[in-house]
Amino acid sequence: MKEFTEQDIERIEELIDDHNAAEATQEINSLHPADIAELFQSLNLKQAEWVFNLIDDEEKQADVLMELDEEDRRKLLEGMDSKEIGRFIDLLDTDDAVDLIQELDKEERDEVIQHIDDVEQAGNIVDLLKYDEDTAGGLMGTEMIVVNENLSMPDCIKEMRRQAEEMDDIYYIYVVDNDSRLQGILPLKKMLTHPSVSKIKHVMDTEPVSLHTDTPIDEVAIDFEKYDLVAMPVVDDIGRLVGQVTVDDVMDEVREASERDYQMAAGISSDIDADDSIWAQIKARLPWLLIGIIGGIVNSIILGGFEEQIAKVAALAIFIPLIGGTGGNVGVQASAIVVQGLANGRLSLRNTGKQIARECLISLVNAIVISGVVAMYIFVVINHDKAAVMGAVASSLFVMVVFATVFGTFVPLMLERLHIDPARATGPFIQITNDIVGMCIYVGMSTWMLHVFNVRF
Repeated sequence: MKEFTEQDIERIEELIDDHNAAEATQEINSLHPADIAELFQSLNLKQAEWVFNLIDDEEKQADVLMELDEEDRRKLLEGMDSKEIGRFIDLLDTDDAVDLIQELDKEERDEVIQHIDDVEQAGNIVDLLKYDEDTAGGLMGTEMIVVNENLSMPDCIKEMRRQAEEMDDIYYIYVVDNDSRLQGILPLKKMLTHPSVSKIKHVMDTEPVSLHTDTPIDEVAIDFEKYDLVAMPVVDDIGRLVGQVTVDDVMDEVREASERDYQMAAGISSDIDADDSIWAQIKARLPWLLIGIIGGIVNSIILGGFEEQIAKVAALAIFIPLIGGTGGNVGVQASAIVVQGLANGRLSLRNTGKQIARECLISLVNAIVISGVVAMYIFVVINHDKAAVMGAVASSLFVMVVFATVFGTFVPLMLERLHIDPARATGPFIQITNDIVGMCIYVGMSTWMLHVFNVRF
């Protein structure tokens, strides 16, 4: 399949503008569903609906729906009735079907399920909706090859062929007992090298890596990376096989989580995209900006009490931005390291003390280097009250770097213990807090140093 380029998009847009249905139909139906979804990003709703109706394969239409981003999909679904949505859901894998249904409101969700013709599909969807969407149960699908451990290899192959007729992709062959409890996985190599074995349980791989229905998504992603798998079975409380999670679903969740974390780190309170409405953008971005303004006002009040000292030693004012900026940078660095460690499983609450001790050591080295460099700069550049300014700025930076590092390490660990997303700690909260604390440290240290060096004000 050829690469879908900007020139292709422009050519199809011209066909749409000219309402050239014949050529547009041919072009659209030759594209991959992901390319059609990309095309939709440059179309208005009326054009998107027109193009969608040109797709002559309902399964491809269903795939296009799932390739669209949530906002574009919602707009298309609003133009469909419950029966039409139900028809598309009937064609999707259960994991995708559940994702789509969860985007509907409760009343419409019930209506759509009633219009799903495949009773087994509808039942599977209802069962999956019971699980939290942020767990393996909410992420899994039920399309998989499952065989009984007591089958002979020839009978196993027959059963696999029967089940495979209704599947698009086959990852592993799962082996269960008579109570549907997961017993093992049957590799393709074993099927080829043991073609006449009496029972497949004698050649299957036992004790397969599996997920529980309640396993959080972040742990699911860690397990996939750890064991380098393309799919993992999901079991319930008594070990029964209830579904499987595939790597493509995990990648989608990881990408969405990364986008959310990046936005939270930038002070955006909800998940938004560049093409969202102006009002949605304002609601997502304004809260942290207002909190930042409050932090700035607090800093101005603190500086207001420091006015007399600054008037006497004006050089102290030069380094105010340095104190706040350094504290913010150091804090964000420390919190980012912790959040990353918690996300990839290399850091846990069990070794909190060790991590804080490591960060304390790192902060001491950084503090000595940073305060030393700034002290040398002051020694060379400042002419009046050199000792007082050097002592005030260098000591403030030293204390600030240590505090910001420990604070930036402690906050995400505390949030993790409280079951709050620690990614929230990497954004403006750390920076604003460090700005205020840094200003207090600077005012206190400067006042003390001016007294120590007998600078009267």
